[in-house]
Amino acid sequence: MNLISDLESGVILPVYKPLHWTSFDVVKKIKGLTRKSIPKLKIGHAGTLDPLAEGLLIICTQKMTKQVDAIHALPKTYLATIFLGAERPSYDKETEVSATYSIEHLSEPFVIETLASFLGNQEQIPPVYSAVKLGGKPAYLKARKGVEVEIKAKEIEIYEIKVLEYALPLLKIEVTASKGTYIRTLAYDIGKKLNTGAYLDHLIRSKIGDYSLGQSIDMDTIHSSLATY
Repeated sequence: MNLISDLESGVILPVYKPLHWTSFDVVKKIKGLTRKSIPKLKIGHAGTLDPLAEGLLIICTQKMTKQVDAIHALPKTYLATIFLGAERPSYDKETEVSATYSIEHLSEPFVIETLASFLGNQEQIPPVYSAVKLGGKPAYLKARKGVEVEIKAKEIEIYEIKVLEYALPLLKIEVTASKGTYIRTLAYDIGKKLNTGAYLDHLIRSKIGDYSLGQSIDMDTIHSSLATY
């Protein structure tokens, strides 16, 4: 693969977004590496991943940026590790633990039954620590200042959810869901239904439609492929 040629002609590129990078960091890095060779590179991504999530991010360049909305609309699959027995305001490890609960009443059959209740169409409230726009600004800016935030519920759909590993207090699941689904919120809602509290401990996006993690190119490879241009 001639990456520089592909980027210039227009490509749909599956990329592995590293932990702690924003999705825009990936776009900015590729744009920076091609600034001299493709000074007016048109580039975008389909489906934002939080900085504390990693995995598949689809990058589109040039004429293929027209495909961003269609790719973003595809079902997405995640490998999620959930910590049961505690809550955090951000629903992940960005914030400190705010409450703890007993998990002694849990059993694997009860957890599996509870997860099944999340299948199908439903309304989900995005986390206050999210990029959802309120008054033109991301909600997390207010949340981090301690300002009370109210976000409206959105219609989402969970297509599949299954247990991969049951090792309390950690629960590893695989989830396939519609666009706009926050796995952090799903973790929080699972904790509420189990009466244990929960937060998202780790998240990897493994699929977007027919694009899979195995097809992705990591940022080190991208850097080494483009650094000479």
